Amino acid sequence: MNLPNILTLIRIIMIPVFMVVLLLQLPGGKTYFPSQDYVAAAIFIVAAATDGLDGYIARKWGQVTNLGKFLDPLADKLLVSAALISLVELKMVSAWIVWVILAREFAVTGIRAIAAADGVVISASKLGKLKTLTQVVAISALILRDWPLSLIGIRIGEPMIYIALVLTVISGVDYLVKSWHLFRGKR
Repeated sequence: MNLPNILTLIRIIMIPVFMVVLLLQLPGGKTYFPSQDYVAAAIFIVAAATDGLDGYIARKWGQVTNLGKFLDPLADKLLVSAALISLVELKMVSAWIVWVILAREFAVTGIRAIAAADGVVISASKLGKLKTLTQVVAISALILRDWPLSLIGIRIGEPMIYIALVLTVISGVDYLVKSWHLFRGKR
């Protein structure tokens, strides 16, 4: 167990805490405390930030492990999935958008599993990292209800979730095209 893996485990542990803070409501849909959305967003953003930090530390300090290679993408998918499903529950994002995003995540996970069975590691592409960044920005903006930009009439949450959706589909197709050779000849 090393620092990058500990950070990844902390990210996984933060997921239920984030969900409780985001979803816990009094009867009538009122939040328990006035800044509940801000606290939930802060937890989500800190958890998302550990994704970049654990990978950076693992590479810089030569602490890349098989456990980390497994847990890191799992933690990322769990965090984004939990956030998106919670936003559907709160009626802040359409279920079909979340379905498309989650379908891509499962498909890429399947591609990686097939590649791993052949001894091939498919790392995250730059497009995949950009997809994740747009998802994190979109989710954060939606949770914060576009604050502080909403104070001057600017809304970014909804446009960002559509940008994230498009990048999610494009990066999914990119992974499929780049790994197509793994499927040829298999029945």
